[in-house]
Amino acid sequence: MAVYKHSVSLEPEKCKGCTMCLKHCPTEAIRIRDGRAVINSEICIDCGECIRVCPHKAKKAIFDKLEDIAPKYKWKIALPAPSLYGQFENLDDLDYVLQGLLECGFDEVFEVSRAAEIVSEYTRRYMRKKDVQRPVISSACPTIVRLIRLRFPYLCDNVMPILPPVEVASRMAKENAQKAHPELSPDEICTVFISPCPAKASYVKNGISQNASSIDYVVSMSEMYFKLIGAMKAVENPEITSTSGTIGISWASSGGESSALFNDRYLAADGIDNAIKVLDEIETGNFPYLEFVELNACPGGCVGGAATVENPYIARVRLQTLRRYLPISQNRLEKNDEPDDYVPDHMQLDSPITYAPAMRLNANRGIAMQMMSDIEKVYELLPEIDCGSCGAPTCRAFAEDVVKGECKIEECVVYMRERLRAIWEKQGEEGK
Repeated sequence: MAVYKHSVSLEPEKCKGCTMCLKHCPTEAIRIRDGRAVINSEICIDCGECIRVCPHKAKKAIFDKLEDIAPKYKWKIALPAPSLYGQFENLDDLDYVLQGLLECGFDEVFEVSRAAEIVSEYTRRYMRKKDVQRPVISSACPTIVRLIRLRFPYLCDNVMPILPPVEVASRMAKENAQKAHPELSPDEICTVFISPCPAKASYVKNGISQNASSIDYVVSMSEMYFKLIGAMKAVENPEITSTSGTIGISWASSGGESSALFNDRYLAADGIDNAIKVLDEIETGNFPYLEFVELNACPGGCVGGAATVENPYIARVRLQTLRRYLPISQNRLEKNDEPDDYVPDHMQLDSPITYAPAMRLNANRGIAMQMMSDIEKVYELLPEIDCGSCGAPTCRAFAEDVVKGECKIEECVVYMRERLRAIWEKQGEEGK
């Protein structure tokens, strides 16, 4: 199995071992060892929860810097996420942001929201197919896709095989640039995604399942925000270049993707804990009437990403205001003789979403079953209060660590206290 390249990292010298990240990690990928947090890279999903809750700023997201862009690239294309527009106060024209990006040194800007409108239309086509596994789960959030691959293998077939908007935007931007500038070779054109979260940076590094990304660089939205503030002040009468509509901009907040399907049988949930609850319900068959499920790991959707600047609820209101001045959609598919449910291959993943067995106890089923039995035996000896003093998020996680040989049961202070109390009581009775 290829090594997964992460975009969430830990600065050990800043960590105080406070257990905040330990308690909030949705996949229990964090442990406290020797007074410092340790991240299990095999099951980390780069959701950014640890970045949000760490009071000591010991967790950080890894992004590219604009100065990292190789000089061989003669044509640099910015790919702004729709959530970028919600970061600016009193913004009533998207062209100010687009012109500001050009002022920051980009040669061209291709809006991800433009690609989102195309993906929405193809999604409507895909939903017309009779043989798809329902409910269809959106593939737009890479954290959710990785979570499904790790923890919900039976739902892999439910994940929509259509490329996420950022990938479609990158491919379209490069294709258009090549046509407009035939003097440039493909190796001289690069796309730079302005991301609201570390998960999308991880997507670019690893792709989805075995599907590689065409994006070359990912910079954080927070970095670009401060560069844009100055650049936009110099823009007085921006050229009209935006081709985004309400549908594309709506993808920035929870429910936006679903509302573009014109289908009431959908569910939209945001926040990683809520997403896990929904996936649990789907796996047990509790939502048989649903057609489509949109899940965002970040609170509020992409506007709540760990690399954004503005409060997600403020950003969402700003986007709602912006949408009042936009048409429903500015990017439609050309009408031709294709069937109503036709989705071309270039809009789909090259290979299906598959199970990533990183969370199983052992590759040998017999050994795994024995380990599960041993975990239950250890768990029965523990207080079941999930205090985190042992360095594990829960007593059950600690029992699993003990069986795996990663720690000893004596590291549970409550267990040792009760054991010592029993010894003292026994000695007291013997001394009578």
